[in-house]
Amino acid sequence: MVINMATNLNSASCTTAIARLNDDARLGCDHRARILFTRNCLETFCAEAGAHPALIQAELLRAFRTCDFATDSPERDFASILYRDRKVWMKIDYYDLDCLFGSDDPANAAMTTRVITILLPEDW
Repeated sequence: MVINMATNLNSASCTTAIARLNDDARLGCDHRARILFTRNCLETFCAEAGAHPALIQAELLRAFRTCDFATDSPERDFASILYRDRKVWMKIDYYDLDCLFGSDDPANAAMTTRVITILLPEDW
């Protein structure tokens, strides 16, 4: 990840800004953010619960909107939860507006698209 200091933020302020923007994306307040679920994640829970994929997606999104973050994730870009007795991960990555390349400045919402991926550890 390349941080463009054109935003004039020091490291701590940059981390805080990225964490706030990640929270906005995770909470559904960032209209540009994209949310992806791995096929394996959805198929695993649908098969186990006999539930529709939309229900599984809604339950996982709700769980990640209220999850706690480890101290080693100050940007709040990674979380791990237990859902239906299975570990599930959420990862946020930063792309340019066209999602072709990584963002030059993840602390700048005007030039960054956040992509939230929800996956099982074995999908990594």
